[in-house]
Parts: sequence; C-alpha cells; structure tokens
Amino acid sequence: MPRRTHTGLIALNALLMGLLALVTLAPGANAQTRPKRATGQYAIVDGRIQGVAEAAIYVYDTANQEMLALRWDRSRKMLQTLGHRDLAADAEHAQKGGR
Repeated sequence: MPRRTHTGLIALNALLMGLLALVTLAPGANAQTRPKRATGQYAIVDGRIQGVAEAAIYVYDTANQEMLALRWDRSRKMLQTLGHRDLAADAEHAQKGGR
C-alpha cells in the first residue's frame, strides 16, 4: 500500500475519533431531560361509555396518582386515548374548595 494511502486513512481515523468524542462528550439538550417518576403500579378496570358500543379501559397508576381512559377503535384496530387525569392535582384542587 502506498504511503499516501496510509496518511489519508490515519487522517480519516483521527477525524472520526474527534467526531465520536464530540458526540459522546457533548452535553444533552435540556428539553430531553425528564423529571424523575416513580415506577408505576397499575390497576386496570373496564367500564361502559354512554352512546358508544365499545367499552372503556381505565388504567390507574397508583404510584403516580394518574388515570388514563382508553377505548378500542375497531376501524383503526388500535387503542384510542379518551382522557388523562392527574388525580393528585385534582385532590389538591378539591381540598382548596375547587370543583
């Protein structure tokens, strides 16, 4: 192999090592950091919705005090989110006299 090819490969390796170090050591974006959450403990209950043939699925996260309502969409063959509630915030609001 000619000497010039070795020099080019060495320069390319050095450049790639520098890029790898830059990507690895660069600080993460602030938008990517999420607050720490407790590992969820879930209870799932089914229920009826007025005027809809499909039943609802209520997922209650006891560790984070949150509830999620879902239903099965037959045409898309996927779960559709109906709503989400932060039960801890609701309870705090109710204690302050809110509705």
